[in-house]
Amino acid sequence: MNASAPGTLSESRLHRRHVEHESSQHRSAGTDDADVPAAHIPAAQEFRIDLERIRFSSYFARLSDVTQVVPQSGVGPVMHNRLTHSLKVSAVARVIAAQLAGQVAAHSAFTRGESDTDDAVGAIVTRLGGCDTVVAQSAAHAHDLGHPPFGHLGERVLDRVAREQLGLAEGFEGNAQSFRILTQLDTLGRDFPGLNLTAATRAATLKYPWTRAAWIGVSTDEQPVAERPRGVGADMRDGAEKFSAYALDIAEMETALAAFPGIAPGAQTVECAVMDLADDIAYAVHDLDDFARAGVLQQSAVAGELRAWLAGADTFAVLEWPVLEASWRAPGHSLELLWRRIQLKDAWIADRAAFRAAVARVAEEVAESLLATPYDGGIDSERAVSGFTRRWIDHLRTSIVVEERPHVRSGHVRLDQRAWHEVMVLKFVHAHFVLERPELGQTQRGQARIVADLALGFEAWLTDDVDAGRAPRRLLEWVDEATAATFALRRDRPELVIGAADDAALRRQGRARAILDYVAALSDQQAITTHRDLMGR
Repeated sequence: MNASAPGTLSESRLHRRHVEHESSQHRSAGTDDADVPAAHIPAAQEFRIDLERIRFSSYFARLSDVTQVVPQSGVGPVMHNRLTHSLKVSAVARVIAAQLAGQVAAHSAFTRGESDTDDAVGAIVTRLGGCDTVVAQSAAHAHDLGHPPFGHLGERVLDRVAREQLGLAEGFEGNAQSFRILTQLDTLGRDFPGLNLTAATRAATLKYPWTRAAWIGVSTDEQPVAERPRGVGADMRDGAEKFSAYALDIAEMETALAAFPGIAPGAQTVECAVMDLADDIAYAVHDLDDFARAGVLQQSAVAGELRAWLAGADTFAVLEWPVLEASWRAPGHSLELLWRRIQLKDAWIADRAAFRAAVARVAEEVAESLLATPYDGGIDSERAVSGFTRRWIDHLRTSIVVEERPHVRSGHVRLDQRAWHEVMVLKFVHAHFVLERPELGQTQRGQARIVADLALGFEAWLTDDVDAGRAPRRLLEWVDEATAATFALRRDRPELVIGAADDAALRRQGRARAILDYVAALSDQQAITTHRDLMGR
């Protein structure tokens, strides 16, 4: 593949960071990577290579042993894990992207004079850089690669330990870790780091296209939360809550985004927006069938919360916020708090009437239909769950809006107002009735202890003057690479270094980054086994 500076927009989408002198195992026979100009290689083939490289990745296979939301229940079909979730996100993304690609094709036919009717959405997507179905699928396959053991719980623990105990102020973030895996940590057995994906696929994984440091020092007085991109948060001291690239990998992010001049700074590409939307849909709907099968969603509790809010919405609306927070367990109060937070952050789309309609629909279809009869593993139960999932996926994937100039907290591809509120309520059901269950607390504290012990245990091993050389070979190699990259960052982009920048601090940061890379690459079971061995238990 020609890795020189890209020319046309279509060529820039195909741009890879590194020259490949060996033919790819995923390339059609007879095509030499190094000798064929980018403009002459079919885009479909290049994007298919990206998808297959991700599918063949050991990091992708690892997701089969990373918990999605709840552990295996022993009831009915196997529960979702991060791998099955990623495959379902890919399936939803494919359908949405195919619809947009068809509209682009209609616009192209009009511009060539082959059709008398233009397609306005197709014209917008074209100006924004296009939408390829396989690119959207690749991004969906890749979006959870950076999840550490035990998912979001492990992510929070690694971030806290890194910043508070390992001297790495930039911390850990799952999205940035996914991008790091694709561009640095994974390998094709070649003489370059990463999977060497096209710019289109790399950019499509950048859900939060900024670094943590980009938002350090930006106060909410200067830029309120409601006027910030979704995921940035409001932490002036520590920077963005969510971000898609560490400072060490910023050149990869900048190069990928440079292929999309029509996309505003801080905005997702069209294919990334499709992936992000598909992730929301899959999370909001597919995970609910897990909860129904596992019996963790109780019909009386769900119905009680939703119906209480519908019956007392006017009364709840006049209650002071501290009163609601103090009595959040009372039926209807948590749902009112959800509405208040939505209204505060997303006034651009939030509407109380639409929220009420969404609560009513979820109450009817979840509380009074899906959960009306306990799941018993039988055919009728399975049909009820599968039918619920099919109806909601079909409804949400056909509730798409495309905007050339979206609100800063939205994307170029989003749900319409009705569906947006419905997804907010479905996700509330997850959080309130599953993630906040007290009986999960003991297990999660144990899992958090495992992750923290692993990070600190490897730190102790690597700083042991006698025994450091016997640490895992990959970990030692990553320490050398991350440390060298950290010193190079100070030399070339000193403004991106967070915290102390003396030599000792940089060596500690490089070591910490390598430890996070290593621990995050473990599956749930590998983390448990490694913890037992490392702690001598």
